[in-house]
Amino acid sequence: MGEGAGLNWYWPQRIGRRLSATVVLLLLAGAGVAQVPAQVPVAATVAGASAQQQQAVAQGRFRKASVRVGEIIEYELTSDHAPALEIIFPDSAASFAPFEYVGRRYRPTRTRQGRSLDQAVYRLRTFSLDSVQTLSVPVTVLRGRDTLVVPTPAAQVRLRPTAPVVAAAEAPALRQNLQLLPVAQRFNYPYWLAGLAGLLLLAGGLVLGFRQRLRLRYRRYRLRKNHAYFLAQYARHVERFTLSRSLNNMERAITLWKNYLSTLTNFNITSLTTREIVARYHHDPDVRQALALADRVIYGNQFFEEDTETDVMFDLLRQFAERQYGQVMTQEGE
Repeated sequence: MGEGAGLNWYWPQRIGRRLSATVVLLLLAGAGVAQVPAQVPVAATVAGASAQQQQAVAQGRFRKASVRVGEIIEYELTSDHAPALEIIFPDSAASFAPFEYVGRRYRPTRTRQGRSLDQAVYRLRTFSLDSVQTLSVPVTVLRGRDTLVVPTPAAQVRLRPTAPVVAAAEAPALRQNLQLLPVAQRFNYPYWLAGLAGLLLLAGGLVLGFRQRLRLRYRRYRLRKNHAYFLAQYARHVERFTLSRSLNNMERAITLWKNYLSTLTNFNITSLTTREIVARYHHDPDVRQALALADRVIYGNQFFEEDTETDVMFDLLRQFAERQYGQVMTQEGE
């Protein structure tokens, strides 16, 4: 009895100890499981705060609620940040899809009460046919050596249709108009330029093909013109000498004769003496007689107002000039 009573008392005590240990383990496991979910909201809170900080870097909005296709609309980008934070707005090389970049204007950074304000207005236009179009542009944030590109919150604008809305079952009403409208005439520059180029080529070909003949005809024209001018001026000096009997007019006539022959024969005789001139023209009797009379009158001072030999002298010089002109024209082909 004593031994059986001792066993009955030991077994309940042993079972109670096991139950106590089991309860303690369960409590500890529940506490550990409760601690794991407690850490998840903390990480989510940090990530949410970082996302809010990135979104708050810049805000963009359209200044009009709707826009037509091809119409220019202004997109305003604003950033309110700490003065120590460096913000870089996008330039013309950035992507503004579905819009096209037209231009921009910006204001310098303004800092007041510990906050800096950057503002830029972009002029955009769209040719997309979506009824609602959104735009988000990248904004660069410089933090020391790191560069962070943060997109702005999407801004929306509604597309105003330019054509009336027609029910799908109804065919659009078409109007036929065959009336001709006046069209302003425009100058056809390509044809005129092509015609001018053709004329220039033709003229160049004619010049190259008939260059020698054209040059010869021009030289003969110059010779005839100079000869006519010489005869007119020579006759005027002779007439003045006849009226005034002045030796100055005689010298002017002889000088004109020498200049004309120098130009006609391409040989300067103005600085030659009488003997050299006579020898130059192969002792022509008319030249020798006329120049001898001129030397006797001018340098020998043997001049009489009734002397008619001066008239003969002028005639001999004029006749010799005409013969020289005829010879040159013959050599030139006429």
